[in-house]
Amino acid sequence: MRAGRAPAQGTVRTGPVSLRMGFAGDEFGYAVDLGLPIPQEGSLFGRDPEIKAESIWHGSVPRPATALAERIGPHVRLRDDGGWTSADRALAPWESMLDEVDSPEVRAVRRALRGWRFYDHIRADPESPVRAAEIGTRTPVLASDGRDLAGALQTIREIGMRERLDAAVDEAFPGSRLDIREHDGRFEVTLAQPGLLRPLSAAELSDGTLRYLVWVAALLSPRPAGLIVLNEPETSLHPELLPALARLIGVASRESQLVVVSHAAVIVDALRQGGGRVAELRKVAGETQVAGQGTLDEPSWSWPTR
Repeated sequence: MRAGRAPAQGTVRTGPVSLRMGFAGDEFGYAVDLGLPIPQEGSLFGRDPEIKAESIWHGSVPRPATALAERIGPHVRLRDDGGWTSADRALAPWESMLDEVDSPEVRAVRRALRGWRFYDHIRADPESPVRAAEIGTRTPVLASDGRDLAGALQTIREIGMRERLDAAVDEAFPGSRLDIREHDGRFEVTLAQPGLLRPLSAAELSDGTLRYLVWVAALLSPRPAGLIVLNEPETSLHPELLPALARLIGVASRESQLVVVSHAAVIVDALRQGGGRVAELRKVAGETQVAGQGTLDEPSWSWPTR
């Protein structure tokens, strides 16, 4: 099919249904294998995914010698100085050893994963929670949907990078001033712009302006994350805002590892010039591949066995 000599043909599945996810870092790596349960009479959860296998290892390359914790089916075993020992109880198919097993290595991976931040889709429609006033509280980490935007911006102003916050707003909207209004314990974002007789509230801002303020709050967080993932942050932004956004990403990358999925050449080129690593994805016969990556260039990896 890839050579263009024949149409796509369906085949019979030879392996089990499986969704596998994992990561590797300098200290620890983790992988999980999810699959479908064995059909049981009387159960309505026949499509509820089960955890078939999990693994934690030391370092960036999974090998038997570096394994620290392994789970196959309900059984978990942990490695210490004396060798392998079994966990004190079997796990249900829907339970992860990250939640139910206690060991230094499991705690370290759990803490790392809980610190990651994913900003995939920020609503900007009239009913978006980002546009509404909210109960004001210190917010060092912006929520994944941006609903606590006012609290996050005020937290940056009081205990974070106040000067960088004001500079990021002025760079994108010259002469504008960001302010957080408080009324009966509720916070509301306002933006005063040259030529307007009064500041605009979050409910009145354009989609692009609102989303830019969300990225400001996410990237200037006074509590840097180990990993921040931004999915198409250029959505709804005016092209003139993209250089300012790229510089914001560069500032955040000094404290956190960032993964940015973008179709905007301005952002990609700016990140590349700033020392970022660019991986271009392409579709080949329905499969997503990294452009220019050969078999020998792929990172060393192996999935846990069931």
